[in-house]
Amino acid sequence: MTTSTIENLSQYTRQVATQAAAATGSLVSATGQQKIDWLHATAEALITRRDEILRANEKDILAAPKYGLTEAMIDRLRLDEPRLHAIAQSLKEIAALPEPIGEVIESTVRPNGLLVSKVRVPLGVVFFIYESRPNVTIDAAALCVKSGNAVILRGGKEAFHSNHAFHSILADCLDATGLPKHAVQMVETTDREAVGHFLKLNELINVTVPRGGKSLIERVAREATMPVIKHFDGNCHVYVHQGADLEMATAILINSKCHRPGVCNAAESLVIDQAVAETMLPVLCKALTEQKVEIRGCSKTCDLVPNAIPATDADFGEEYLSLIISVKVVDGIEAAISHINKQSSGHTETIVTNDLAAANRFTNQIDSSAVMVNASTRFNDGGEFGLGAEIGISTDKLHARGPCGLKELTIYKYVVQGSGQIR
Repeated sequence: MTTSTIENLSQYTRQVATQAAAATGSLVSATGQQKIDWLHATAEALITRRDEILRANEKDILAAPKYGLTEAMIDRLRLDEPRLHAIAQSLKEIAALPEPIGEVIESTVRPNGLLVSKVRVPLGVVFFIYESRPNVTIDAAALCVKSGNAVILRGGKEAFHSNHAFHSILADCLDATGLPKHAVQMVETTDREAVGHFLKLNELINVTVPRGGKSLIERVAREATMPVIKHFDGNCHVYVHQGADLEMATAILINSKCHRPGVCNAAESLVIDQAVAETMLPVLCKALTEQKVEIRGCSKTCDLVPNAIPATDADFGEEYLSLIISVKVVDGIEAAISHINKQSSGHTETIVTNDLAAANRFTNQIDSSAVMVNASTRFNDGGEFGLGAEIGISTDKLHARGPCGLKELTIYKYVVQGSGQIR
């Protein structure tokens, strides 16, 4: 089906959601081995059909400039053989994870003899909206099916051809392994109105997961009639404490900011103690400048770093997703924690220090989904946390927080076994 053939979006979106809901019934009875076979078959197909995928991706890369994508965004869109092998490897890692469905989370025998168990079950139908990262198509499908959920994939127009190629492989492998073909569906239109129709179908869709820019997530949160798992921004901080090792701090800062500046776990702000700013900050900023990072600093930063641009108040809360960083000099750890909790989006923060008491205070008082000690912010990732992959990184505080992998795509129900007890 092509975009031009979808004349009635309301009818089309309901049909897709109905098919997804029906597929969940079959997934509940699917065996763990079937899911494993599908994941391995898909991983193999990604390699054997790589030419097909790369041709589709090239179409998206060539069209990227007309969508106004930055270099960092184009990098997120680009596929090549090493990235395909990495995606295939993540499928194998997900396949090797324990089967989540049916796990008894906890159980107890009541005084009257009832056995009360809390058992892990799927969420149901997941509507997943994401932008120009085609690898996420595979991650989301793999995690949803492994956790017993059907997924409706609505990727961005920038990755339309790449997503089509991936979905074709996913669907073929579902059919070959006896899983319902509608367990993974791709929305066949880039019309933004389709999203609004899906968001009204709370009787068929159990949860929506938006992954992309702030405007997309705000729209979904505003219009959705079902629960939403989300994060709005990734304003992540690197805090260089007065007890930091300069060499370690430099390595962590450069990796956090420059490894992939267009992703949500990239650092957007550097915070440094005044006690070491005079000696450490020029070195840190020199390393950033060598990586072509623009520095927007507070007045104290500008005094110490000649090429720093004066920062506005808005700069300290900004998710740049590019080679720009804000820098704030603070009067000790209490001021650092206060500044970070005020400006942070609740995504990822790290402290660089050799002071154990300072590290413990930072991890206790910083209110974010992941708090690091002497490690790059880039580690807040499902794969790096041993989840295989993630469908998103939640900054919410209900149901799921941080990288959302298999278990975060489940809920529980109580199963009670008795022997004739009555109340």
